[in-house]
Amino acid sequence: MTIVAESIILPQRRSTAGRLSDFLWRHPHVLLAIFLGPPLLWLGIVYLGSLFALLLQSFFSIDDFSGLVNYEFTLATYRQLLSGANLDIIIRTVTMAAVVTLVSALVAFPIAYYAARYARGKWKALFYLAVMLPLWSSYLVKIYAWKLILAKEGILTWIFQKLNLLWLIDAWLSLPLVGGNSLSVSYTGTFIVFVYVWMPFMILPIQAALERVPASLIEASSDLGGTPSQTFRHVLFPLALPGIVAGSIFTFSLTLGDYIIPQIVGSSRLFIGQAVYAQQGTAGNIPLAAAFTVVPIVIMGAYLWMARRMGAFDAL
Repeated sequence: MTIVAESIILPQRRSTAGRLSDFLWRHPHVLLAIFLGPPLLWLGIVYLGSLFALLLQSFFSIDDFSGLVNYEFTLATYRQLLSGANLDIIIRTVTMAAVVTLVSALVAFPIAYYAARYARGKWKALFYLAVMLPLWSSYLVKIYAWKLILAKEGILTWIFQKLNLLWLIDAWLSLPLVGGNSLSVSYTGTFIVFVYVWMPFMILPIQAALERVPASLIEASSDLGGTPSQTFRHVLFPLALPGIVAGSIFTFSLTLGDYIIPQIVGSSRLFIGQAVYAQQGTAGNIPLAAAFTVVPIVIMGAYLWMARRMGAFDAL
């Protein structure tokens, strides 16, 4: 009897699983919804929901007398954001992000070009190891290491002193826009650390874009009488531009919202990340902190739209 019962039940179980399998095969969008639904739902609630709540907070204001949030729709917080010292913070941060992105591209391009055109076999593996190795170490450890390197008693100052070039550092730090008693507490130090930390995010997309450029195009440009500079301007650079823009997405956005590097290696003048922390944690001005965080979102939204128009996402 047991054998007969199992022989009756098992085909039923198989037929149920088979019907389910046939249904999912005929309706692949249902299977896709089953797999992607939960993570997308979580992303929509946690990420997009928090962004919406942040945007909503920025349209409130703080009561100057009681220090409490006034939950009435107003643009007073944005007027406060775009005036005085707050506007200086935005300009300072955007300028630093733009300069870091530009210099990173200038330094990364020849490195990526060599890796794409000349590195082969073990040398290419060594290239990837050298680029990725800094990413394996702790973010904080790298920053504190640079703070020691750039300090007055650091190895960089010692090298300049041995070369009798210490006056160059002193002259540079005396400039009005640089400031600071040492490189470890100046815009220059902040800039150096930013470039070092984000450099791999610029090298790899450029290298990937350059590897897609056929060598026959460069040879054809040379055969047609093009000089190396003309080949670079009219052939190599336009084809590598999507990779440069893709790398700039990382360097620009990460610099724009970073808090730790300006806090550890930086001057007393705040960046956006520090201003958000100060307004939210110290001053308790949640609406102004929210308005500060909206600035990078708006800037990166416009930047990503332009990058997409330039085909940067094809190089990611």
